[in-house]
Order: sequence, then structure tokens, then C-alpha cells
Amino acid sequence: MSVQGSLDQQWARVRGRLKDEVGETAYRSWLKPLTVGTLDGGQLRILVPTRFMRDWIRTHYADRIRALFSGENPGVQSVEIVVASAAKPELIAAANDAPVAATAVAATRVPEPVTELVIEPTPTLTVVEDRTDEMSAPLDPRFTFENFVVGKPNELAFAAARRVADAQAVPFNPLFLYGGVGLGKTHLMHSIAWAIRKKDPSRRVIYLSAEKFMYQFIRALRFKDTMAFKEQFRSVDVLMIDDVQFISGKDSTQEEFFHTFNALVDQNRQVIISADKSPSDLEGMEERLRSRLGWGLVADIHPTTYELRLGILGQKADRIGAKVPPKVLEFLAHKITSNVRELEGALNRIVAHAELVGRAITLESAQDVLHDLLRASNRRVTIEEIQKKVAEHFNIRLADMSSARRARAVARPRQVAMYLAKQLTQRSLPEIGRKFGDRDHTTVMHAVRKVDELCGTDPAFAEDVELLRRMLEG
Repeated sequence: MSVQGSLDQQWARVRGRLKDEVGETAYRSWLKPLTVGTLDGGQLRILVPTRFMRDWIRTHYADRIRALFSGENPGVQSVEIVVASAAKPELIAAANDAPVAATAVAATRVPEPVTELVIEPTPTLTVVEDRTDEMSAPLDPRFTFENFVVGKPNELAFAAARRVADAQAVPFNPLFLYGGVGLGKTHLMHSIAWAIRKKDPSRRVIYLSAEKFMYQFIRALRFKDTMAFKEQFRSVDVLMIDDVQFISGKDSTQEEFFHTFNALVDQNRQVIISADKSPSDLEGMEERLRSRLGWGLVADIHPTTYELRLGILGQKADRIGAKVPPKVLEFLAHKITSNVRELEGALNRIVAHAELVGRAITLESAQDVLHDLLRASNRRVTIEEIQKKVAEHFNIRLADMSSARRARAVARPRQVAMYLAKQLTQRSLPEIGRKFGDRDHTTVMHAVRKVDELCGTDPAFAEDVELLRRMLEG
């Protein structure tokens, strides 16, 4: 058996142990994309897709990976976490074979529910004029599949979009994407158009908003040029209409869109629609049009999860070449949950402020710059909220906050939660103790003293506590 083959088998066993220890969610988000590299002089290389993931793994999992691997192979004395693009050519090839890139999603299936980060460099794209006519809106070169971060909330929409872009024949008609503001609908629409044009430049693609469709239709009516309008829209290979809810209540535009839609479907041409609601929930739409829009595949994009927001921030920071501390990215992912645009806008503000005033990016500076976004409501923080946030942060069960377990992996987070309960609530020590499995008030006092002591001697631990406090306070 080859050395690499042996390492692969050892790594498979180590990953199995890690999955059991950290849980399914953390494993999918951080550990599944890792691949084993080479063992040289007692140093084992583990490959990761991005610098952001490298920093996170070094901080949270590197020591445990080394301990487990040493148990499998005594020759492993240290572990180095390396970004795949910085490794040797043969290691890059190995990393590229691993199922970590968003572009590896098979067209015939929905990807596993895992937040995935792209490791390939972003292709250089330039805005090109539509070959069909001037009606098509320009495409944003940033909005490609390679720049789209995939997670559980958007995996179905992403897989469907890739399937439409890659398929030789029309797989479903129409593809209807819907979701709230800033969740990625327009990004996927542009990605489909870019992919189709790159694969087959001869295909005629029109992408435009429903508002522009209505404007073009009204202009055709005004200049008595409706036949040319119909011919242009009904002769394309792919028609993409963004924010179709805009034509709700506009009967004449709906009538023309209905006939255009039917003509393209009858000719087996692809139609792709996006909206903020599902077809059945679009108010002001004719029943026959709502029925047609729901004919094909309806894919919704759910609100982002913490893991997906963190992945998006990490990828964007890498893309713009900004060195943002992981703690700041974690803070933003926890606090800005409304939509991706606001999330990326917050990161842009922090980076721009640091560059313009010449100061390092810290938790304090981020909170100052984003004070308007982070302004908290006046509600009081509860012990239950503290327990839940601390349990999520340290990857333990919420039930462990009240359990009798004394293992350090459980006891230390419990002490942090007690400390924060003392700092952020008006509850007495006996009341706090009762919330943690009917513990005595002296136990709470010991926890507060211990956390204070550790914050003074362990900077990394102090950062964790400060991050949790800021997230809870707002």
C-alpha cells in the first residue's frame, strides 16, 4: 500500500472521529472540505480551500486534528493547515479533486446540505453587449456561479440554476426562483446567463427586469411597433425576467407577458423567472398566469443561516484581499441577519474605514463604524439567550448547561455562560445557579472568578468572551 493511500485511510478515520465529536453541522461547515496532503519529516499538511477557512481551522481544530492523527500514525508530530492554492502542484490537483467547490454540483442531483466555498480563481469577465438586441440588461461580472456561496438555504435554487445552465435540452420550464430581498436571486440569474453565453455564444439570451419589460412594451405601443416587440422577445433561446412581481396589477403587460411566455414554452425555449414570492402568493396576478408560472420547477431561497453568512463574508474578504480578523467576521455573521447585500455592505464599510483612516480592523472599530446597523433594541438579555449563544459558539448541547457533566469541554462553556449571566443580567447569584441545573451560588461565584482569571492570562479565551458579550449586547 502506498504512503498516500495509507494517509488517506488514516484521514478517513480521523474525520469520522471528528464528526462524532463536533456534530453534523460543524463537520459539514468546516471539516468536510478538508483534504489530506503529504507527511514530510513528521509534519502533516492538511489542505483547505481558502485563507479564511485556514485561519478558522488553525484556531479551533488544528490541535485536535494533530492529536487524533498522532493516534492513527505516531509519525505525525505536527499539523500544518495550508490553503490549497499555496501548496505544491500535485497537492492542488488533489484538492481540486475533492468535492469542495460549488461548481462540482452534479446537474442531475441536489447537492448535500453543506456550505461550500469556491477554491478556483474567479474568471475574468467583461460586460458584453447582448447579441440579440439592446433590450437585454448588462450582466454584472461579479455574479457568477464561481462566486456564489452554497449552503442549505439556497442549495436547491443553486442546483436548479446549474442544471438549466448546463443542460442541452430544457429540463423544466419555467424555472421560478423566489425569496426575500438580498438572498441571491439576481446573482443566480446573472450566473445562468454568463454560463450559457460562455458555453454556447450563439444562443440568444435576454435578461431584464419586469419593469424594463413593461417599459419596452409601452414604448412599442406608443410607436405602434408591437410586431417588432413580439418578434424580438419570442425569437430568443432563453428569456430571463427578474422581479416579476412588478407587473402585478398591470393587466396589459401581464397579457403580453402571458402570450410571450406561452409562445416560448411551445417552442421549447427556456424561460427563467424570479420574484419575491411563490407563484401562488403573487397578488394582482391573473390566475392563468400564476398557474403557468408554477408549471416547471419552483425553487425558493430561504433566509441565510449563520454558517452561510460566515462563508459569504469569508469568501468576499478573500476576493477583495482584505485581512479581516475571524472574530470580526463571526461578529458580523451573528449580528447582520437581514440579507446578503447588507452583510456585504457592512464588510465594505469596515474595510473602507480601515483603509481611509489607517487603523487596524478590530471588534471595537467594527462596532463603532456599524453603530447604526447594530443598534440593539432595548429588550433585556435573558439567561436562556446567553446559554443558547454560548452553547452554539462552543459546539456543545444546550442541555449541557444544566447537566452534571464536568468534562472541561462542557464545564468551561458553562462557566462562561454563568459569567455572562452575571455581567449582562440583573439576576442574583442564586437565581443564576438555579438556571444552571440548580447549582449553588458559590458555584456561580467560582465560575465568575475563573473566567476573569482566564481572560487575564489567555488572550484567545478573552477574545471569545468579548465576542459573545458584544453579540448578546448588540
